[in-house]
Amino acid sequence: MLEDHIALTESQNLTSIQSYLLSEEARYPETNGDFTWVLSAISLSAKFIAARCRRARIEAVLGDAGAENVHAESQQKLDVIANESLLRCLGTRPTVAIVASEENEEPMIIHSETEGERPYVVLFDPLDGSSNLDVCGGVGTIFSVLHHDRRAHPIESSPLQPGVNQLAAGYVLYGPSTVLVLTTGNGVQMFVLDPQIGSFLLVEKDVRIPEKSKNYSLNEAYTSSFPSGYQEYLAWAHENGYSQRYVGTMVADVHRILMKGGVFMYPPTEKAPNGKLRLMYEANPMSMLIEQAGGKSFSGLDRTLDIQPRELHERASVILGSAGEVEKVQEFLQ
Repeated sequence: MLEDHIALTESQNLTSIQSYLLSEEARYPETNGDFTWVLSAISLSAKFIAARCRRARIEAVLGDAGAENVHAESQQKLDVIANESLLRCLGTRPTVAIVASEENEEPMIIHSETEGERPYVVLFDPLDGSSNLDVCGGVGTIFSVLHHDRRAHPIESSPLQPGVNQLAAGYVLYGPSTVLVLTTGNGVQMFVLDPQIGSFLLVEKDVRIPEKSKNYSLNEAYTSSFPSGYQEYLAWAHENGYSQRYVGTMVADVHRILMKGGVFMYPPTEKAPNGKLRLMYEANPMSMLIEQAGGKSFSGLDRTLDIQPRELHERASVILGSAGEVEKVQEFLQ
């Protein structure tokens, strides 16, 4: 019988991301729906990017786009497509003042102060790990939302706020399924895209990262150029039965850490003494998510979310994950 196959309890009711955001908004009567519009734009763009990733080989949009981004890195064709998708979706939202992309040198002013109150700044890495698409590997989008600082002068400096000021952060993982993980400062929620109905559905509420797990994620090829504390930690981890899991896409690696526990590291090296990850586009949003799930995130011995950025494309080192595992790494860095 049908009821034997569909036995939804109250805790299993279908909840779309839009329904979830509206229910959260209802908890704060003073809000007017502007924030929900911003996050809805991101989820819409994620659906478009997911579709293009699935058809990348068929549509011949894999490989090098023949240009470099602001970091002198070779752009992939889907980097450009994903970037354009996010810019177009967010550009239609009247509540967005500024968008800033890892792919663009300068932030884009969507609405100026003279056009009324435009309260939000959105930062994003449109397609993290895009080179993995050539081998059918997982890739992702990372995003961060801040209040627009109307006191900032020039206006382009408005995004230069510490990560602790973030209103929301999240990522989308384009893999066997399309997963959107989100925090608005009230825990971490996980949604999965059902392509048949075209909606992100809530599949896990209040995600919590395990306190400890004998896993670490980093590129050990650069071990010889890591500071001594990281080298000593790795030697200890090897002696104590830890396993390495590393994909090379931050979204995929951090998602595994969030689900299974462990520690993700991107240490400074001789060539990149300040670290290589982008503070505003990668380190801050991931740090907010991990902390909201009960984990910890540091850049060296400093809490990542407390760092005051000096420039839009600033680099940082990162140690994030299970609280106990992050603390163990820091023991070797003291």
